[in-house]
Amino acid sequence: MATPSSSSLLNLLGISTPIIQAPMAGVSSPEMAAAVSNEGGLGSLGVGAMTAAKAREAIQKFRSLSSGPLNVNLFVHCPAQANPAKEAAWLQRLRPEFERVGAKAPAALHEIYTSFLADDDMLAMLVQEKPKVVSFHFGLPHPKQIEALHKAGITLLAAVTNVQEAKLVEAARIDAIVAQGYEAGGHRGVFDPDAEDSRLSTFALTHLLTRAVNVPIIAAGGIMDGAGIAAALALGASAAQLGTAFVATEESLVDAAYRQLLFSDAAHHTVMTRVISGRPARSLANTFTRLGANVPDEVIPDYPVTYDAGKALNAAGKAAGQTGYGAHWAGQGAPLARALPAQALMQVLKSELDQALAQAPTGNPHSHKTD
Repeated sequence: MATPSSSSLLNLLGISTPIIQAPMAGVSSPEMAAAVSNEGGLGSLGVGAMTAAKAREAIQKFRSLSSGPLNVNLFVHCPAQANPAKEAAWLQRLRPEFERVGAKAPAALHEIYTSFLADDDMLAMLVQEKPKVVSFHFGLPHPKQIEALHKAGITLLAAVTNVQEAKLVEAARIDAIVAQGYEAGGHRGVFDPDAEDSRLSTFALTHLLTRAVNVPIIAAGGIMDGAGIAAALALGASAAQLGTAFVATEESLVDAAYRQLLFSDAAHHTVMTRVISGRPARSLANTFTRLGANVPDEVIPDYPVTYDAGKALNAAGKAAGQTGYGAHWAGQGAPLARALPAQALMQVLKSELDQALAQAPTGNPHSHKTD
């Protein structure tokens, strides 16, 4: 049976199994999210790189495929501070790489994503569309945005990487916390990318947060199978969020090169880097991560301005047949990835979870039987 806190969260999210598919911008698709929700989990869409109109299209596509709950994830970073001198120096640093693939570096860089903090159109769309869940990455929205979303009946989640961030989330009356461990793939959810990172692992962070705050905890980072989900529940998490586990599913938007890299030796060598986007993010080892191995953080422009350069270099490389400049985000559990349709993966995860819980010591207060 579920713990009171686990049952409470699952009811709040409208799901029957404690599995959340991570909202990976550029990777997750309406088809992936629908398959997860149709199997009793929480499917997610990362819309931080979309306009409000494109996000609405994705939500409506999901609804054509599933009547289940949907989590819509937003980037809540501080808007970039323009620094022409730093940006020009960054382009100069990357120029040899552009030349290596027979391309010219951009003349200038731009802020390619709008933070939710400054996106009134996105807020208005969400209030109108009313997805079951809205989640935040990189920080918290303005109190008035939180109030508007709650007033629309939307459940709110926010990612944190330490106890201090979790207490801010609790004070903001967010409904549940995603505890993102250092082993997680993709962008770190740190509120301040320039502050010292405590680098807490998923299980250490989950255990700390269950004692530090009084809201449900969702464990995220390095969890790839039912045994990992069961371990997170045993430490007091109410659910687990899996991202890298879904990267190789048929519904994933990643390209063939990304998939091939995920099932190569690179999966055993993930790297935390800022050079691709301007914010710390865990990637499979590739040409870009090796390029950035010794680049000091202070010379890298703000997120997402740096990402403008990264995307341009990746596009130029792919055009020349070079695939090593991609944002190949993946967590430390990458070697455990499985190439399955999302529905089949969900069925396997639920079976593994049930098996792991059945083998747990009798009387485990955190056991949870899936449907």
